[in-house]
Amino acid sequence: MPKITLENVSKRWGNFYGADRINLVIPDNAFVTLLGPSGCGKTTTLRMIAGLETPTEGRILFDDKVIFDAKEGINVPASERHVGFLFQNYALWPNMTVYKNITFGLQAVKQDMPLLDSEYIRLKKLATCLRDLPTIRKCYHYSEDHGGKINEKRALLYLIDTFEISLTSAKEIQALHLEKLSDEEATKLGEAQAKEAENKAEERAKKLEAGGKFTLNEKGEYLDKEGKVAHKVRKFDSEEIDLRVRRVARIVHIGEFMDRYPSELSGGQQQRVAIARTLAPDPKVIFMDEPLSNLDAKLRLEMRSELKRLHANTGATFVYVTHDQLEAMTLASHICLINNGAVQQYDAPLDVYNKPNNLFVADFVGNPSITFLEAKGKQDEDGTIHFTFFNNRHATFIPNEPLDLKKEIADRNAKKAEKARLEEERKKAKGYVEKGNKDLFFNYHIAKVDGTKDRKEELEPLDDDYVLGVRPEYFQLSETGKGLDGVVYAAMPSGMETTIKIDIDGYILTSVIFGAMDFYIDEKVKIDIPSNNVMLFDKTSEERIASGRLVLE
Repeated sequence: MPKITLENVSKRWGNFYGADRINLVIPDNAFVTLLGPSGCGKTTTLRMIAGLETPTEGRILFDDKVIFDAKEGINVPASERHVGFLFQNYALWPNMTVYKNITFGLQAVKQDMPLLDSEYIRLKKLATCLRDLPTIRKCYHYSEDHGGKINEKRALLYLIDTFEISLTSAKEIQALHLEKLSDEEATKLGEAQAKEAENKAEERAKKLEAGGKFTLNEKGEYLDKEGKVAHKVRKFDSEEIDLRVRRVARIVHIGEFMDRYPSELSGGQQQRVAIARTLAPDPKVIFMDEPLSNLDAKLRLEMRSELKRLHANTGATFVYVTHDQLEAMTLASHICLINNGAVQQYDAPLDVYNKPNNLFVADFVGNPSITFLEAKGKQDEDGTIHFTFFNNRHATFIPNEPLDLKKEIADRNAKKAEKARLEEERKKAKGYVEKGNKDLFFNYHIAKVDGTKDRKEELEPLDDDYVLGVRPEYFQLSETGKGLDGVVYAAMPSGMETTIKIDIDGYILTSVIFGAMDFYIDEKVKIDIPSNNVMLFDKTSEERIASGRLVLE
């Protein structure tokens, strides 16, 4: 599977940038989720990689092959990128059976492939199956109902899945009725039929060899006079199609539904059919655009585990669009978080959660959401930072690693000046269009008893203005008598855990207490923060500058 590289890829309509200079490397066999709020540019990014949308500028590579380059005028069509699509709308043909829905796309595939003799391969495999009487008997045993009667249709399915053969071969085995014979009779008949199949296969090989152009190897592939496997631009034959359909049906567990129509399937089953259809051509990359959003919550959870298992089994590269941060966290090997067309962070899920780049990332990822505490800070000589927050509450922040706030401020100002300089240079480039949807400050919300406090209502931040980020699980009920005094504003027990909202000085904190607990409204509690993962953000740049421990006073 290919490594996918995006270099300064942008897409704009007029002065609106759907994607703004995106740089991204998707490793081979990765499961990458493009995450972000509605309209952020994640689907646009997916469509550009897939070839369904033409970027305005930049380059896209699959491994070292350039599939798009705005300057060079290269744009490989979507049909030649060997990718698969799975969308929110399953788009199954209602008048076709499951089998025909999966084969529909396969019948249209025409590409350079090795020449092979599918019938030779089938006969060789059939001979091997006919000599395995114990396994054949198991297939029939598993297909018996409670009364001991064999379900012929189920027996066919067991033969297909157990031996990984086509329907044609399974029917030939079933026609011998080996299950009705004694072991001696079944073995004798099976051996005779196996030899007949092998003889037919050898006859096909000799006939081809007599033609003088090709010979067959053990895999059934055509070899030229130099002993190299011959290739040709061709379509799949019926045997190849059937084997591919049966293989993907095994992967997503829909073998028993082949003769049903979409209207006879549940939503989850229809989703599996759509996945099977996507997998059948063996795409190098599989693109998924919110494929689970039409399912109910329970089924969505089941399908998440199925998709993760599917990724492990296929070895394909998955690129998955979602606005559901829990879906991204549970599925992905990498999360690419996008906002307003720009990449905010590209990291492993737990790094995005525990080490967010900025206030937007910290706020968007996590459920329940993070609590932000606006604070005034002053660093002491020992490196700790004294903060004042709420109504003159005090705490000391102890960073996990050495931190120099004066240097951080200087670096921030230098970075801001360099960004402005680069933007001025960019404006001089030919064809430059200024971004209409400019990146503004992140308007986070501070929950209060008397309403929500919006950042947009504030003045320009000063150098001593900071924001502390505390995840709900970092707040704990104090057992030592130390901590912040508060009262329960609301409590929401769910069995495994309880989410509580706590009123302190009119500000509302969100905490998660693990275990089956409940609380009364206005019940007095003490809250402590015994965690070294409290996040410190510079309010001006909005970037996380440290993580550490917050000692309440």
